[in-house]
Amino acid sequence: MTTGLALDLQALSARHPAARSGAAPALKATTLHIGAGEVLAVIGPSGAGKTTLLQALACALPPSAGQLLVDGRNPWALPRRELQALRGRLFLAPQVPPLPPRQRVVTSVLAGRLPAMGLLASVRSLFYPADIPAAHAALARFDLADKLFERVDRLSGGERQRVGLARALLSPARLWLVDEPLSALDPARARQAIETLVNEARARGVTLVATLHQVDMALAHFPRILALHEGTVAFDLPAAAVSRERLQALYAKHEHELRGEVPASAAAALDATLPAPAVVAHCR
Repeated sequence: MTTGLALDLQALSARHPAARSGAAPALKATTLHIGAGEVLAVIGPSGAGKTTLLQALACALPPSAGQLLVDGRNPWALPRRELQALRGRLFLAPQVPPLPPRQRVVTSVLAGRLPAMGLLASVRSLFYPADIPAAHAALARFDLADKLFERVDRLSGGERQRVGLARALLSPARLWLVDEPLSALDPARARQAIETLVNEARARGVTLVATLHQVDMALAHFPRILALHEGTVAFDLPAAAVSRERLQALYAKHEHELRGEVPASAAAALDATLPAPAVVAHCR
């Protein structure tokens, strides 16, 4: 079994690369510990700092203040070669996966293995996919086995998103950072995708941090919920201890996001996943 990476944020602040000069950091003085092999969902309204947090954890965005430790080491203090090696043990899945449009799906999925391959093998894999059965099996977990030899530009947005997630299953990474993986998926596909990611991460011992707008999915599948609001931690709790009152306060100005912008009553959407009031009171 793989040993996941442990993460420590020590009063860490970070700015988005596109932020104007002098702008406030998107992530502000955040202190947080994520244990090796832990499975964590990050929720919060748009602009709360969720994507910035993932980019900081991926060692793609240097802190503007404070410090990030990955397995006890400060990645930004490492020599360039060691930093690159560390990044090879991280897998970042952005909301819109950067898949070359004319590439075959099999090649895109097998690209998840590139960090563990030498230069010659990497170049060869672009023309001669090295392990077609492995790519087929990863795609099958997301109900995409029949798309193995399709071109990426012939896929729907949801199919591209699932191809991006299938890469994780072939990656040698010890940390999976997944940004809004369900945004283009219908409810059934969303449930299948999140169950696959969580179950695979647990089976392998990989650390998984996923940002989600779908609060009901976060509560149903993740044992720990981190909520961000305006760049700071609003709460960090076991899923069973997250009450309606906390969620309503978190999304006070963004009620539509309680269900990932699905136009329905937030309270009705959460009825099936939130604990009964008596249980919530007990957990506080």
